[in-house]
Amino acid sequence: MWLSHGCVKAAASCVGRRLSRAVAGRRKKSHAASAFMPEAAGFLGVRDHGGLQEFSISQTESFWAAVARRRLEWITPFSDVLDYDMERGKVRWFQGGQLNVSVNCLDRHAHSNPDKVALIWERDEPGSEVKVTYRELLEMTCRAGNLLRRRSVKKGDCVTIYMPPCPLAVASMLACARVGAAHNVVFAGFSAEALAERIRDARSSTVITVNESVRGGKVTPLKSTVDAAVRNCPTVRQVFVVMRTDAPVAMTPKDVAMEEEMMSEDTVCEPVTMDSEDVLFLLYTSGSTGKPKGLVHTQAGYLLYTSLTHKYVFDYNDGDVFGCVADIGWITGHSYAVYGPLANGGTSVLFESTPVYPDPGRYWEMVERLKINQFYGAPTAIRLLLKYGDEWVRKYDRSSLKTLGSVGEPINTEAWEWYHTVVGEGRCPVVDTWWQTETGGICIAPRPSEPNAEIIPGMAMRPFFGIKPTLMDAEGKPVTSDDASGALCLAKPWPGMARSIHNDHQRFIDTYFKTYPGYFFTGDGAHCSKEGYYQITGRLDDVINVSGHRIGTAEIEDVVNQCSAVAESAVIGCSHPIKGQGVYAFVVLKQDAQNDDLTSQINNTVSSKIAKYACPDHIQFVQRLPKTRSGKIMRRVLRKVVERDVGDLGDLSTLDDPAAVQEIIQGHRDLCGN
Repeated sequence: MWLSHGCVKAAASCVGRRLSRAVAGRRKKSHAASAFMPEAAGFLGVRDHGGLQEFSISQTESFWAAVARRRLEWITPFSDVLDYDMERGKVRWFQGGQLNVSVNCLDRHAHSNPDKVALIWERDEPGSEVKVTYRELLEMTCRAGNLLRRRSVKKGDCVTIYMPPCPLAVASMLACARVGAAHNVVFAGFSAEALAERIRDARSSTVITVNESVRGGKVTPLKSTVDAAVRNCPTVRQVFVVMRTDAPVAMTPKDVAMEEEMMSEDTVCEPVTMDSEDVLFLLYTSGSTGKPKGLVHTQAGYLLYTSLTHKYVFDYNDGDVFGCVADIGWITGHSYAVYGPLANGGTSVLFESTPVYPDPGRYWEMVERLKINQFYGAPTAIRLLLKYGDEWVRKYDRSSLKTLGSVGEPINTEAWEWYHTVVGEGRCPVVDTWWQTETGGICIAPRPSEPNAEIIPGMAMRPFFGIKPTLMDAEGKPVTSDDASGALCLAKPWPGMARSIHNDHQRFIDTYFKTYPGYFFTGDGAHCSKEGYYQITGRLDDVINVSGHRIGTAEIEDVVNQCSAVAESAVIGCSHPIKGQGVYAFVVLKQDAQNDDLTSQINNTVSSKIAKYACPDHIQFVQRLPKTRSGKIMRRVLRKVVERDVGDLGDLSTLDDPAAVQEIIQGHRDLCGN
């Protein structure tokens, strides 16, 4: 088995050392370390970070053209740097340019340093890690690519991948890129119904999965989830099955034993020439409406942006071990466990387990054992581990750490201080990064900056090169005063940004470009200090950030309302000490319905139709919801109740039934205490 302990090595050792013949030229890579892009001094005439930041905004096309020519390997050079119309959601980078992403991530590094470790698969059991070199990963990718090609996967197709973090999942992503197919990686915690919805929207004919996943000592049967999903997906004609464990699975006529088939494939797979704006992948994220959005990311711009941000936000240098512990089913895993590190010829850790398995020292034991230099995790995990005390951290040698990163949600000051002083021993900068699935990569972070520039706990701080944040006021005009707050927009396009929503470009325009014409609206609020530092203040739309996972309130409400006893519901976010935000559901029952065990029923329904992380933390049964006379639910009132801020409920002149609010306030006190 390719996914069993040691077998990645065994499989690779039985093949030749042939590498792809497709790379036309080779280029020596700079390994100089600095906070401000040292190569910029030569080709842009800029000598410091401030000058480079200013140049990247004032001379956007010159900046990105120069960087793209030096960091990516092109088959055909691009002719036009940028064509955009922000009001119509049209952005095109590096048109006329052609390349192959897998060649940029694998071939050029495998040729120059074939035995360098590309991936360290940190399996669920500590000490059972598997290291995969660039040569081995290229061979694995080529075998997978040839299998896809032989099974009629072609340029323009979309392959759905439903797998935990592992080398073959990465190879499958890169194999899709190699043969010109887009990939649609779905987080392996999603239910069969959520998976089916994404398969149908992506119109995938091919699915790749494993028999079982192993996480935190628990085994989950993923193949059976795929079987249930595929029954409702008429487009699927084949399912590739990888054996993560020894447990046998029932194979259907559509199923293909992937590892067995791969072993008969050649280790050379000629890469397809892709235009810079061809689709690289779809990734689904929740929005303020019930239907998840399939964000479209394209080839050259995305790869360039992840490469650059990985290098300079974390000060990654050749020989470092980069530890991003995010799942590959999320954009963080895409950008900073796969594409960014591999584009830079780096060594990336794939983390299969949990932060508390087999004990709360797991992360730090891994840091010591693997000599991790940059560690990138979520505030949820940091807050969880903080509660277990310092001894689990100090038990292990963390002297290899150079940079600590935070991702997914704003990190609170207490967690930041603990992360910095205890985990990083007060010597590692903490980069609190702000970005989204839509942005493709990090947009605001403390680094890069001038050497020894200050970092303020809990602030994302500085825009990355080429990023121009703008705060908008309630009237839709840019905020010009210092030390002000507003809706966070981005005034200039950048290469990593999503290009559309799959099958629905009008929704893309309406969501991101219509609210503030000429600007990209992030959906977040922010505060900008007098020094020009940014702090993210939270979502401005009906999206909840649960442990860094975005979920739309409408999506949860739609599922809650499917319960037979429920008449209607309203879902909002609530403060949670570990997850950052939790889910609070107000539920109105149908007449004569009994609420005996309805809490379990609702949670089971949400878990089965979306995912466990979307289950409500609190369910309050109410007689009625506060509504305007036109029937619109007054969610701001519900937020005030949950936030225990009922002294000023705002304008209630349109409220249809004031008694409903008092009933809800009292019910909340009964449920959660005063």
